[in-house]
Formats: sequence, structure tokens, C-alpha cells
Amino acid sequence: MTAIAFEHVRKEYPDGTVAVADLSLEVREHELLALVGPSGCGKSTTLRMANRLVEPTSGRILLGGEDVTDADPVELRRRIGYVIQNVGLFPHRTVEQNVATVPRLLGWDRTRTRTRVGELLELMGLEPGRYAKRYPHELSGGERQRVGVARGLATDPPVLLMDEPFGAVDPVGRRRLQAEFRRIHAEIGTTVMLVTHDVDEAVQLADRIAVFSRGGHLEQLDDPVRVLTAPASAAVADLVGRDAASKLLGLGTLQSSDLRQGSLGEDLPTAEATVRVGAPLSEAFSALADARAAAVPVLDGDRTVGVLDADGVLRALRRIVDERASEESAAV
Repeated sequence: MTAIAFEHVRKEYPDGTVAVADLSLEVREHELLALVGPSGCGKSTTLRMANRLVEPTSGRILLGGEDVTDADPVELRRRIGYVIQNVGLFPHRTVEQNVATVPRLLGWDRTRTRTRVGELLELMGLEPGRYAKRYPHELSGGERQRVGVARGLATDPPVLLMDEPFGAVDPVGRRRLQAEFRRIHAEIGTTVMLVTHDVDEAVQLADRIAVFSRGGHLEQLDDPVRVLTAPASAAVADLVGRDAASKLLGLGTLQSSDLRQGSLGEDLPTAEATVRVGAPLSEAFSALADARAAAVPVLDGDRTVGVLDADGVLRALRRIVDERASEESAAV
């Protein structure tokens, strides 16, 4: 089912600048849709039109079948979660008070509010007894971002809008937040529209990716594998770049069929570097690169079941593409 739909939406500013031109786009229930493209392509404008922080010039935007332009904008924004890059936490309110902002505006009682805040902090990996009474300045950048996500989810909104939510976090913290958010989204299933300039982030997190070009033109709407392996236009190919294969590493896990069986051989002087069946391919590739050897042992439980070498990584990448092609054929 469709959670939010853009029907021939256009945004043109008084000076004649077209930010979004005739955009038609459907976001499915429970999916995470990433919006990517170069600066000035209209992806953030599209996001902000969904909760009327920016008003469309023409067209319709439907949330659960209701035209958002017919809704009271303040009430609408209380129904749609919104998370931005710099979080925007209230500095003189505690973590608990920040997360409780919208529930209190909606008139929730204290018990219900406190329970929901505790649930969300636990979900975000922020132990309530440790973090609830802290203030934003007492948190790391990653912790503040988690609080921002918790606040956006406080009233279990049907749609969560996220505009470069992890952009202000250092690279290591960003990777951790991406992994944590992937887990959270799988658990709660909220429909998410995520704006990011980072194609790798979109590939890691999204069920589908919408690629925009300047003027708010939708160049391609597809799953990450198709965007990487079959770009629909030169603009998409330029955005993806020449390292599409390396981006595919973030989309699959290591399987027994990817391995070379038998003895570890002389190309494995030590077994210090190992990887496990089911590990993300990106992790498996890193283990192989760090081992400074031609192959690394692969474990299933405590048992060595084979070795991973460069050919195995290539087999895994081809498997991901072939599996996607088989799924598409079955769907026809």
C-alpha cells in the first residue's frame, strides 16, 4: 500500500527558479526510501513539502489518502516525524523532556509519556536511567542524533522524514548510527523518507532509491542493486560513479557457496584473521584486505568450512546481482 504519494508536484519560487518539476512518486508503507542527487536537485524541498515546511506550487501530496494541503500545517507536523542533521534539541531541556515534546503537545498523560520515552531510549541504545536526565551538551554527537530520532518517533508517526540525519557525525559514529538505524527500522517498520547526499548511505539503508537531477527531475526509482548495476541515465551513472561493485558489498552477506573448500593451504600462514558465514560482505572483504594474505579462513560456529579469496568476493557480488534478476523474473 502507498503511505505517501506525490502527484504532479511542482515547486517554483518567485524568481522563476524551479526546485521540483512535475514530480510523481509513491512511497510504500513500511519502506525506507532514500532521496539522493547533487546539491540543488530538490530532494530536501521534496521532503519539506511533505510536512508543508515548503508549500508546493501545484500538484497534490497525499498522506494516507488525505491531501496534506487540506490539513492544518501544525497538526500535520505533529503527525509526521522529522529528523534533521543538526538535531535541533532544546538545550535547556533534558533528554526525557526533548523526546516527550510532541506527546505533551498532544496531551498525553505523564505515565503514558514516561513509558513511551523509556521505550524509545531503550530502542536507541540509550539506557533511560543513565540518559533521561542528561542535557544535550552532556551527550556526544551520535547520542544527540539518537535522541533526535527518538523524538521523531515519539508518537509512532505513519511517516518519518529524515534530512541528512547523520551528516554531522564523524565517519565512525556515522557507520554505527547507520547500522543501528537499520536495525531499528527493521524492528518498528515505520515508513521513512531519507534525504542523503551519500550514495553509500542510501545503498546501506534503503529499500528503494529515488535519484534526482537538477530541477527536481526523478531520474530513477529502483532498488539499490538496480541503481548500482543498471543506471537509467547518464545522471544516475555519474552519481553512482565507477565503484558500483564496491557499493554492492554493503548489500549482502557471505554464504558457503562463495567459499573455496578444502585445505587452507600455504597461502594462509596464520589463522588470526577470520570471518564467519553470514557476515556482511563488506566485513568479509575488510578481513581479506587486512589479512595481507591470498585468503582467510571462514568459520561456521567453531568449525572452519572453507576459505574466502578474491574470486570468492567476486562470486558473492555476482550472486547478489543474479538473485535480484531472479526475483524480478519471478515477479513478471
